Amino acid sequence: MTVMRGAAAYGRGAGAYARVGVESGVMSANPHQLIVMLFDGAQGAIRAARIHMQAGNIAEKGKAISKALDIVNNGLMAALDIEKGGEIAERLGSLYDYIGRLLLAANLHSDQESLDQAEKLLDDIASAWREIGGTGGQG
Repeated sequence: MTVMRGAAAYGRGAGAYARVGVESGVMSANPHQLIVMLFDGAQGAIRAARIHMQAGNIAEKGKAISKALDIVNNGLMAALDIEKGGEIAERLGSLYDYIGRLLLAANLHSDQESLDQAEKLLDDIASAWREIGGTGGQG
């Protein structure tokens, strides 16, 4: 019983430590880095969903896809500024909407192909975003 309580306490402590690390990263990040963190989070959730899908773990697959959807809809989509971004922001919004529909299809039908397509699109956008950050005149 004590060992189980100790393991549970360790797990909570490790989780709290990880959250502090993430929160510290978020607090010190510039807007560009925050978007990169959103892409990383969505891509990580999709990778986790794929593993759960292949293992037949439906509940965890659903949680992972829900996390990816949340990041796309409430993070990446919400960060778009249509006024300043104009046509590019509108096109990204349409692409994020499509990615969201792919993720829903992947979840509903355990469709590996939809999951792969969503991941590929996010990878392409994230790569472009990272490239902009590397050459975007931050100095």
